[in-house]
Amino acid sequence: MKWTPDAEAAIKNVPFFVRKKVRSRIENETAAAGKKMVSLPDVKAAQARFMSKMSSDIKGYQIDTCFGSSGCPNPANSCDVLVKKIESLLENEDILTFLKERVEGDLKYHHEFRVTLAECPNACSQPQIKDVGIIGAVIPEITDEECSGCEACVEACIERCILLHSQKNTPEIDHERCLKCGKCIHVCPTGTIAAKNKGFRVQLGGKLGRHPKLAVELDGIYSENEVLELVKNCIDYYKTHSKHGERFAEIVDPEDFKVERKTKR
Repeated sequence: MKWTPDAEAAIKNVPFFVRKKVRSRIENETAAAGKKMVSLPDVKAAQARFMSKMSSDIKGYQIDTCFGSSGCPNPANSCDVLVKKIESLLENEDILTFLKERVEGDLKYHHEFRVTLAECPNACSQPQIKDVGIIGAVIPEITDEECSGCEACVEACIERCILLHSQKNTPEIDHERCLKCGKCIHVCPTGTIAAKNKGFRVQLGGKLGRHPKLAVELDGIYSENEVLELVKNCIDYYKTHSKHGERFAEIVDPEDFKVERKTKR
């Protein structure tokens, strides 16, 4: 649906974490009224109704993803299946009932438990400022295939963590700098660099607000099942330690989630 310029400007003033929901509601209400374009009065009227009924729209959690398979040019690992499994887990955990029991007064969107998935290190969905941030990852490795010396991998690596060994004519990867984006794998014409394994990086305890905080990344990468187990453990931790609806970031100690890694670099 088309929007007038002043309507587009107004929607940008809505906090980003509810903007998609507000935009969708405005378009649905405008269409139901038989209109083909959203105007500024439509935005203002819908915003007023939306804010007045905020507590009735709270479901206890928020889950977001990046563009992913619908248009991201840089996917390291697909989140399509994982996001559905996590949403099912969040629904079953009934966080809404927990929040109603712990929070005094009406529930607001900032009370909800937030999980975000991104398919590459560009992290367009902003996992660094969510309770649980999940980022697709692929670990590169050097194979026995002969290197052509084209340096495509060197040029593709934004982090400058690949060098071509001048004597051996073989690429070397600095895994400490590597963000596991997989670009070097995609551009290698000889298969000298290939995927060792795929998984997900996990970050815990990010948030915005009056006291913003960046999430802390756990070591290594995690399989799909390990991520699901981690999210479940985070929710259990949250329910145990949040006495009055405090955000996960305010109470979490990432050290409590550092375990013996099954997936090695």
